[in-house]
Order: sequence, then structure tokens, then C-alpha cells
Amino acid sequence: MKWKKQDIQQYVKSKEYIDTAIIPLVPFSLDRSDEELASLTYQNEVMELFSDRLEKEYKGRVFRLPSYTYIKSSTLEQETERLNLFYEEISKQPFKYVFWLTFDSRWKKYEKGLEGHLLWVPVMKEGDLNNEETQKLLLDQLEQVTDLIKSYWSE
Repeated sequence: MKWKKQDIQQYVKSKEYIDTAIIPLVPFSLDRSDEELASLTYQNEVMELFSDRLEKEYKGRVFRLPSYTYIKSSTLEQETERLNLFYEEISKQPFKYVFWLTFDSRWKKYEKGLEGHLLWVPVMKEGDLNNEETQKLLLDQLEQVTDLIKSYWSE
């Protein structure tokens, strides 16, 4: 389920079955080189595609919340505090598992201070998202992430 009116209506009716929240973490900046700007926008597109496929794979158990967008140059220590406030808000619903999904490896240093579980996925090199090779790589990464999520579910 996604953060859409139709999905929210369905969520309200069956929230006891939806125990997992996924929140993509997306860096943003316009104060970068043109190359880095293109890279950040590509990462955002890939994250949207990735998290949508993850949600679709487990529709009925997973709720994909809106992406959390942060300024690339901000300190992740401050962002960790904000994410923990976000977690408090999310915890008002019956989510047993909360996953932060990111391509930004800097989050690994702050993982211990985060409520919920951080899922860091290496960012794919830029390419055509409709390309068969890119799709295969995306599906391979998706499979690894779903295996990890399943391991938390089976604990």
C-alpha cells in the first residue's frame, strides 16, 4: 500500500494485517555540480521504482510511506533525530517493523542511533531505467532486500 487515498481507505479496514512500514530516504540538493545534480535525481528515480516494486511484491503486508527527503549537505546526526521523531509518529499505528531504505552509505554510521531498521542498498550506476540490464540489476537488488526483510519477519 502507498500513501494514496484509495490505499489509505483499504489500510484503515485491514491495518491489523499490515505490520511493515517502508520509508525511502532521499537526499536533495540544488547546490551541487551539474553531474551530482543529475546523479541525485537519478537516485531518486531509482528509489521510487525500487520502493514501488517492493511495495507491490508485499501488498497487503507492507505500507510504503512518503519518501523522507533531506538536504544532502545536512548533518545526518540531526537527520537521525528527525527520523526518530518520524518513527514516533509511525509507531502510533500498529507497525511491528519499520524500514528506512537508502542508497546513501553515510547512513550506516548512524544506524545504531536510528529507531527501526536501516536497509542500505548500493546505488546503481547511472543508466537507462528501461534497459534490460538495468532492470535485471534492480531485480537482483530487490531480491536481496526482500530476503533481508523476510529474515526480520521470521525472528
